[in-house]
Amino acid sequence: MATVEIAVALPSLVLITALALWGVTVASVQLTCTDAARTGARAAARGESLSAVRDTVARALPAGAMVKVRRDAAAVRVDISAEVQAPAAAGLPPLVVQAHAVAVTEPGVGDEG
Repeated sequence: MATVEIAVALPSLVLITALALWGVTVASVQLTCTDAARTGARAAARGESLSAVRDTVARALPAGAMVKVRRDAAAVRVDISAEVQAPAAAGLPPLVVQAHAVAVTEPGVGDEG
């Protein structure tokens, strides 16, 4: 009887553990994206080239993350989105994590679009 209970409960425990680890991974990716967006916004606001900012931010992110950097006379905006795949056994779609950062453009820094 105990063997049957373990055989039924064990897959559920494995799935719950996998989902908990996925949650930790999602939180980690969110923090990484937020930190990279803030760092990129500060660098672009100081006047670094937008292509250099994109490359620097992309190196800090997981593979497949999308980075958008926009600068005008007033502000710099960095938008990041990354997909985090769910455990295969869960059958859930990937979760999209997004981070946004805005910084005021320093005086004398021109537009680069």
